[in-house]
Amino acid sequence: MTPFVAELLGTFLLILIGGGVVANVLLKETSGHKGGWIVISTAWALAVYIGVLVAGPHSGAHLNPAVSVGLAVIGKFDWSEVLSYSIAQFIGAMLGAFVVWVFYRDHFLVTEDGAAKRAVFCTAPSIRNLSSNFFSELVGTFVLMTAVFNISDAKIADTDQIIGLGSIGGIPVAFTVWAIGLALGGTTGYAINPVRDLGPRIVHALVPIPGKADNDWGYAWVPVLGPIAGSVIAGLLFLALN
Repeated sequence: MTPFVAELLGTFLLILIGGGVVANVLLKETSGHKGGWIVISTAWALAVYIGVLVAGPHSGAHLNPAVSVGLAVIGKFDWSEVLSYSIAQFIGAMLGAFVVWVFYRDHFLVTEDGAAKRAVFCTAPSIRNLSSNFFSELVGTFVLMTAVFNISDAKIADTDQIIGLGSIGGIPVAFTVWAIGLALGGTTGYAINPVRDLGPRIVHALVPIPGKADNDWGYAWVPVLGPIAGSVIAGLLFLALN
């Protein structure tokens, strides 16, 4: 599997599970209807884990342009690869959102709330204040990237021998995303990933959903630029401290 395909497939799985849980909780006549924020944040964390365990061995499982940019800032990823990774992630996010729509199509039809339908695809602020919303996305991504930068390989004491953790190595990232969702996600829905929001937002604009809300393009820049800014700041701080 090439890194491009791995990033595409990993991001596809991330959005399929993440968007799927939002649909399961918000759309009518599902078994998970009104399951609540803890259900959503838990499934998003597990979605990250699924994406990481699939893509990790082949691409490093960035699944997020903010991750690619942050790793490039600290010199652990080649800047020349950022664009190709981001394109793969964007395609995967769109495909994941499209499959969620197909999967839950009957439930979209019986749900009247247009905002709930849109929420399956993309984020929206609980209180619209673009500067505060931007700060929320920046801080959430700062936490994510600071954790990512400091995840270290387990080693045998006093040696350079790394103890491979395999798929278990994705658990710290999943726990970090879970904590961000529970503690910092209530203001904007914690996109903390530009393609997680923009790709599915475009799919929402394209697919036929009766009674859907508008796409709120005036907000769409927040979950794109906020995560990038948070990642760059986390990277610069990491370089300053190390």
